[in-house]
Amino acid sequence: MDDNKVQQYVDWFRRSAPYIHAHRGRTLVILFGGEAVDDAGFANLIHDIALLDSLGVRLVLVHGARPQIEAALAAMQLESRYYGGLRITDEDNLPAVLSAVGSLRVRIEALLSMGLANSPMHGARLRVASGNFVTARPLGVRDGVDFAHTGEVRRVDAEGIRQRLDDGNIVLLSCLGYSPTGEVFNLSAEDVATAAAVALKADKLISLVEGPGLVDGQQQLIEQLTPTAAETVLSSRRALPDDVRRQLIAAVHACRNGIGRAHLLSRHVDGALLQELFTRDGVGTMITSDRFEVLRAAQIDDVSGILELITPLEENGVMVWRSREQLELEIDRFSVIERDGMVIAVGALYPYLDDKVGEVACVAVHPDYQGGGRGNDLLAALLANARGQGLTSVFVLTTHTAHWFQERGFQRAALGSLPVAKQQLYNYQRNSKVFVLPL
Repeated sequence: MDDNKVQQYVDWFRRSAPYIHAHRGRTLVILFGGEAVDDAGFANLIHDIALLDSLGVRLVLVHGARPQIEAALAAMQLESRYYGGLRITDEDNLPAVLSAVGSLRVRIEALLSMGLANSPMHGARLRVASGNFVTARPLGVRDGVDFAHTGEVRRVDAEGIRQRLDDGNIVLLSCLGYSPTGEVFNLSAEDVATAAAVALKADKLISLVEGPGLVDGQQQLIEQLTPTAAETVLSSRRALPDDVRRQLIAAVHACRNGIGRAHLLSRHVDGALLQELFTRDGVGTMITSDRFEVLRAAQIDDVSGILELITPLEENGVMVWRSREQLELEIDRFSVIERDGMVIAVGALYPYLDDKVGEVACVAVHPDYQGGGRGNDLLAALLANARGQGLTSVFVLTTHTAHWFQERGFQRAALGSLPVAKQQLYNYQRNSKVFVLPL
């Protein structure tokens, strides 16, 4: 491995460390369809699940079985019938459903138990627990359609699952549920996963979907949605793949019922689970009521993040050097954009109240997040702050970013137009240009 690749690996590992720490001891419910199990890449998903388990993540796996049930019915020369996206499971079809789901569960347990040969997790022993954790009830007759042995989740034995998790097990749930009278019902995997996540008060619900995931009209991945925005997508005329629609509905329901974040990932992205959990931006769609990215006043705890952002600019001469002590004393002058705990943009406003002018300073956006309008948002917040303090204009001193400020209405001005106190601090060696914006 060459030095550049080694450094990339070290940098990635350092950046992932906070997420490794944050997810230890957390409960994740992971949903995947029967298609994933039949795919050759399922071994990689098993490896990633093993890695999560080794990092102390508490895992509940929920699997679907649509293609396996379809194959079993076809082998028995029985017809598959659906209504409203749900399978109608009659007396004739039930044996095929039980056989397909039972066989699939055994296959998954076997894969989780095989010791992960020829992988970095070779020798890791994964303990898997499954059982009658899901109590179900029949859907009954709806719109005149008798769903027979198709049911819905009535209750999840959260305490029983927690005991297995506390004992170090991965819990595996299938799409079958049992009634108090001993009947078996075919359930939707999305219903099981959502009910389990809510009952367990899980930290995340993660769904692996077919295709690229949730994309917009230009086929670009939608990275983040609020539950309300997701409901707008669902109610629009946009044609969504069936599994994406079902899992987006499940994600919204989970978020509306106490789950902080739900994620939709394409199962075809190798390592999607790891990338989503251990990188800041992930590779899927996150549905959350939390404010994942927020523009706010800076706090003393942001000093380290601000320094990390501006130090390279200071070293290159783009910004004037500021000590940590100076930043701590002046932190109330700063505003930041925080993305999932990381300061990705910063700016400051220094008011000269006697002159009714203010200095816009230390404006910076992390290189990975430039071009997304964050600089504009930050500047707008600083200008709003200036107007709120009764200032009539703001100025900026710059050596490298004159055009950026000119494009936003700042005009070239003379040094003598600045407040006297600022003129006395002017660094003639830097020879910064002065630009002013009336408010």
